[in-house]
This record gives sequence, structure tokens and C-alpha cells, in this order.
Amino acid sequence: MSATPPAGSTSLKLARSNRQSSARKRADRFGDVALRLICLGAAVLAAIVLVLIAKEVIEGAQPAISKFGFSFITHHEWAPPLEKFGGEGLILGTLITSTIALVVGAPVAISIGIFLALLAPTGIRNVISPLVEMLAAIPSVILGFWGLLIFGPFLQRSVEPFLHDTFGFIPLFGKPETTGASVFTASLILTIMVIPIIASVSRDLFMAVPQDLQDGAAALGSTRWEVIRGVVLPSTLSGMIAASLLGLGRALGEAIAVSQVIGGGTDSHLSLFKTGGTMASITALQFSSAVSAIHTASLYYLAALLLVIGVASNLLASWVGMRFGSAGGAMR
Repeated sequence: MSATPPAGSTSLKLARSNRQSSARKRADRFGDVALRLICLGAAVLAAIVLVLIAKEVIEGAQPAISKFGFSFITHHEWAPPLEKFGGEGLILGTLITSTIALVVGAPVAISIGIFLALLAPTGIRNVISPLVEMLAAIPSVILGFWGLLIFGPFLQRSVEPFLHDTFGFIPLFGKPETTGASVFTASLILTIMVIPIIASVSRDLFMAVPQDLQDGAAALGSTRWEVIRGVVLPSTLSGMIAASLLGLGRALGEAIAVSQVIGGGTDSHLSLFKTGGTMASITALQFSSAVSAIHTASLYYLAALLLVIGVASNLLASWVGMRFGSAGGAMR
């Protein structure tokens, strides 16, 4: 015969269960509120920091803004002893080096992401993936030294003469200079710096594509390339654009490595093989040794323009992501 538990014991267990359930619900509600407040606080803190940075930069640039106005953007002469400042050459240098880094680096990085996520065997993926991520961890000053001592001279001796002899009719590939310091060298250094960022994000995007979609396309007779072209790339397009713009932000703001290999010039010219400068590199090089108050204000002006370009690129990334995301949702 089985023993029947006393009725009082069953009631006691039920009461304890109800109390634990109520306590659990209160803890869950508290956790939800706490999580919401923490996330809201982090978002507000980020916005406050951005506003404070913008306020400080704009206040520092105010004397130059009042004196030069928008002509600062179109004037090319940068002569601190004469108190003549124009940011045209530096703005063009920033846009040229960053654009080349993105145009060259994004396809390479996305190809690396495809290989690691979809093509490489597990053993090879486990070896190469950390190496790609470690490339992003190399300090920019180390890349700058390497570019100054090894990579730049190699380009000046071998690559730049070849490009000039082959494509010299294009103004971009003018006569090589006597040193390896050039806009071309700086652009390739930035390319090396943006590749691991874009590659790591792209790899994660490709690995997140549902395997069922890929298997379904393969079952219909699609080749590996057709699966990648027709399923993987379209479904991750907005993410790849965001990753590329993230790399662009790194290229726009890089100062130390660029200042070591670009030559420190301030003029604008068509040839990639001449020395040049970017807004970030000139600000880093000259801020601590500014010769006058207007010189310091002009460097702040460059920083303000760089901040505007960086924010604009992030807003563009958000707009493109929403546009493609809504289009993809409508298609699906």
C-alpha cells in the first residue's frame, strides 16, 4: 500500500510554490526595468559624449570659422608663419586616401570573409581567423614604421615605376618621387588597416545566413558560386555596406600611421605618388607645435570638418541599412 501524503503537506508545498512564483515575477520585472534603464543610460551617455566633443571642437574652431568662413574649405594654401590657412588640399587628401583604402580593401576583405565562412575547412578557418583579427590589433605606429622603412621604399622602387610606365597617361600615376612617402603609400597602409575590420564583420554576417536557405538553393541545382551570389550576398548586403563604412571611419580618422608615410604635404595634386596630408595627420603633427592662436583654431576647424564627415558617413550607413533592409523584407 502506498502512503498518501498529508493534506497539510500538499498545501504547504503549494503555498511555497506560489510565494516563489511571485518572488520570481517581481525579480523578473525588476530585471526588465533595470535592463531598460541601463541600456537607456548607455545610449544617453554616448549621445552626451558626442555632443560634448562637438561642442569643444566647434568652440576651439570658432576664431578660424569667424575669420575664414567657408572659404577655408576651398582655399588651398596652408602657411602657419604667414597665418594663411586653407583646408582644400587636406580635405582632398583625406577623401582620396580613404576612398582608395575602401575601394581596394573592401573587395579583399569580403573575399576573406566568404572564404572563412563558407569555403575554408574547419582546421584552416581556425588558424586564419585569429590571424586576420590579430592584424587589427597591430598598433598603428608599428604599421607606420613598417610603411616608412620597408613598404614605402619597396613601392617607390618597384610598384610606382611600373604603374607610371603602364598607366602614366593617367594623371593619377605621375612620376614617382625619390622617397617612398606618398599619398599612394598612405592609401595602401590604410587598406591594410581596414581589411581586418571589414573581413571580421563580413565573416560573421556570412556565417549567420541560415543554412536552410543555402541547402535549398543547392538542392535546386545551384553551384557554390550561385549560392553565394544569389543567396548569401543579397541577404547580407546592408551588413556589408555597414562594415565597409565602419572601415571607412577607421581610415578617415587614422593619424599616426598616415603621418609617418604620407610626407606631411598640404597641397592638392592629382598624382598619387607625391607627398600629401590628411586632416587627421596634420592635426596630430602640428597641434602641439602651433605657432599662433589662429593656427590652433584652424586645426580645430579641420577636426570639426573631420567630425562632420565621420558623422555623415555613419548616418549614410544607417540610411543605406534601413533602405536595403526594408527592400529585402519586401522581397522576402
